[in-house]
Amino acid sequence: NETPEWVLNDRICDRIEVLLKSYTGYELLRLDDSDDGKDDIALAERVTEANQWGADFYLSIHHNAGINGGTGGGIVALSHPRSGKAAVEWRDELYEELIEHTGLKGNRATPKATSDLYVLRNTEAPAVLLELGFMDSKTDVPVILSEEYADACARAIVDVIVRRGGLKAKDGPDGWAFDAWERAAKAGVLDGTRPKDTLTRQELAVVLAKLGLL
Repeated sequence: NETPEWVLNDRICDRIEVLLKSYTGYELLRLDDSDDGKDDIALAERVTEANQWGADFYLSIHHNAGINGGTGGGIVALSHPRSGKAAVEWRDELYEELIEHTGLKGNRATPKATSDLYVLRNTEAPAVLLELGFMDSKTDVPVILSEEYADACARAIVDVIVRRGGLKAKDGPDGWAFDAWERAAKAGVLDGTRPKDTLTRQELAVVLAKLGLL
């Protein structure tokens, strides 16, 4: 009752976007609600934009409900009953990768399932809807509220996108460090080279001096 579903969905989408900055060979179009979650974007609008944009894959992030205070639940991945082979492959790979990263398997009889949901039925691209745990499950809630879980979900999803999409890693900083690295280089604290090398003591001394800490 204290954490809206939008908050859980949005933070995972934010992490996915950050992690993808470490790769080339993709374009990303986010069709979620406003930055504060107050303005709902209609499903028809989302699907229409994705179709007009020419998306190769459509991913919808959610958190589930229906346990009513009981135990169990876990992750569920859905495709449309009339989905082609590609959508089913996306669904199955995403589910398996998410379970490997998070361990939130739950007790659903068909965790890799089909459903006639609007976004799955009307997108032209292969589409998958993920329910990343149950918000009314005694066992799921402590897990899905944690930052570690959001990190693991995003990493799992990006790993599948990179693998299936054939994305290539950049030579620059990892996505999580990208913005900070750019600011440090622009401010002259770092020289903008060797983002993944270790830092020597003498280099640390120079950085501290530039920050005015010596």
